[in-house]
Amino acid sequence: MPSGGRRPPAPPRRPAPASAAGAPARQAALALLAAVLERRRPLEEALDALPGGLAPRDRAAAHRIAAAVLRRAGSLDAVLEPFLRREPPPPVRAALRAGAAELLLLGTPAHAAVAATVGVVPRPFAGLVNAVLRKVAAEGPAALEGLDAERLDTPPWLWSAWHAAYGAAVRAIARAHRLPAPLDLTLAPGAAAPEGAEMLPTGTARLPAGTRITDLPGFAEGQFWAQDAAAALPARLLGARPGERVADLCAAPGGKTAQLAAAGATVVAVERDPRRLARLGENLARLKLSATLVEADAGSWSPPANEQFDAVLLDAPCTATGIIRRHPDIPHLKRAADVATMADTQARLLAHAAALLRPGGRLVYATCSLQPEEGEAHLARAAALGLRLDPIRAEEVPGLPEAITPQGTLRTRPDMWAERGGIDGFFAARFLRG
Repeated sequence: MPSGGRRPPAPPRRPAPASAAGAPARQAALALLAAVLERRRPLEEALDALPGGLAPRDRAAAHRIAAAVLRRAGSLDAVLEPFLRREPPPPVRAALRAGAAELLLLGTPAHAAVAATVGVVPRPFAGLVNAVLRKVAAEGPAALEGLDAERLDTPPWLWSAWHAAYGAAVRAIARAHRLPAPLDLTLAPGAAAPEGAEMLPTGTARLPAGTRITDLPGFAEGQFWAQDAAAALPARLLGARPGERVADLCAAPGGKTAQLAAAGATVVAVERDPRRLARLGENLARLKLSATLVEADAGSWSPPANEQFDAVLLDAPCTATGIIRRHPDIPHLKRAADVATMADTQARLLAHAAALLRPGGRLVYATCSLQPEEGEAHLARAAALGLRLDPIRAEEVPGLPEAITPQGTLRTRPDMWAERGGIDGFFAARFLRG
């Protein structure tokens, strides 16, 4: 022992190779990206298809990495471009994007991100990936800051459509899509908000992004359900009353059905997808609410004896461009041509919904789309069906006066409530049958 009785400092311990611990998560992330970008499968569907033996922690990490890539693919490609002499094969491009996302967006230490990514690419490309990601670690942060990220991360057709509809707000909309959305909860009647939740002016309880709803006290007891603050508005605007007969068309996953049932209405929930209908039933069971569930196409379904309803809620299928914060795969799955296709479907559903109403009955039409063709364009069609617009008043949407249009419809955008964490993009209009 050296003089003085002091032990020499122990040699620094080498950390365990990140690729050993992180390989399952990184491999799963690449599988998710391939499913979305190469096979055009929804991210949630791809997540459900991951191997059942994957640890929950690895599954969550894979989803986080894949979502970051999907949100910022344009920016990541722009950072990578100077370091690539030729286009790599799709799996290698995906790995480079994932590694760059970890380095630049997710705060993964450079040695861990580089080693882990190198460990999941084919051996012939290991040197390339190692060299490129080391350069990204050194030069990428400055390069990222100098990019026009809003435009790079938004497909040109969406940018053009949103600029035409919303002008300069297109940048704020695109900026809102960079970050994951918070967890919003609709509370059951009489239920208290979970500890730490912020109560929004519209009555929604909000918790930070990444909160696991199943871990919250009160979940199993049915005290709340997940529902973005904007998604909760159409059912509230319908104003269902106890004893009224209400039809909820295209009802899954059932958040709006639950709102209507909790208000005391007698609800018929129509959904054509049997798996989504089963999920709706499971959600209602947890919430201890009841509704009549019908597996049918809402565009052709007729109730027994052609009975009419006091109110109808039509949350129509759409391109879902208003919920990109929650589903970053949408810009990679949708195309401009999809807008017209969905608008035609919506027109058919709207006509059938109007026929289900009794004279004087109320109808709320809604979509989670930012495209005017799927929202405002249907006002003229509704008038031709004998539906009279019932303007929405600012006091019905507290804290969101900017969401009420001059026509009296509702138009929320992801850049609204930016200081509170944003809100999904929705259109809603309320009608009375003459």
